[in-house]
Amino acid sequence: MRILRAEGRHATPWSNGGGVTREVAVQPPGAGWDTFAWRVSLADVTRDGPYSPLPGVRRILTVVDGAGLELTVDGVPRLVPERYRPFAFPGGAATGSRLLDGPVVNLNVMLREGRAAATVEMVRGSRAVRRADDGTADGPAGPDEVLVVAVEGCTRIGAPGVYEAQLERFDAALLTAPDAAAAELWTEGTAAVIALSAAGADGL
Repeated sequence: MRILRAEGRHATPWSNGGGVTREVAVQPPGAGWDTFAWRVSLADVTRDGPYSPLPGVRRILTVVDGAGLELTVDGVPRLVPERYRPFAFPGGAATGSRLLDGPVVNLNVMLREGRAAATVEMVRGSRAVRRADDGTADGPAGPDEVLVVAVEGCTRIGAPGVYEAQLERFDAALLTAPDAAAAELWTEGTAAVIALSAAGADGL
């Protein structure tokens, strides 16, 4: 289990000046925009504007702070007015964003088509990180990796033989199989559980 603290993450400004992005984790480690299989980040969005096109990438966006936004994807308006509601769309689509009532923070999962698949689940209270029969990840063997991001309140995570860790807001823990299957989390607020695996029939 790797603990990825929010403190010290590098903020990368957007080219259009509409916000900044902080990378949480990427596979393979150190991969750039042209070489990642999957990438998870947090974005502070401060004004309306277009998204950079990412052909060949599937995106799952979840508002984790703020009053929500409206996305226009290939000319179709799609409201995302509530926090903690994952919304998937093709990265290559012409996409614009309009803030509903002030800045937001988005949790972004980017998946290279043909290389990675994922599910995103928002969790409150306590539960197993990965239940063998819950149907939240691709394939019967379960995910290759699970990334847990504490988005509200304090989250604790642990597994047999693996030390228990405490995550504060926007800290993350990356678990690989088989630890991902055995881990449990306890959260006082809300945590995002992102199950990541080799490409397959992905969904929310």
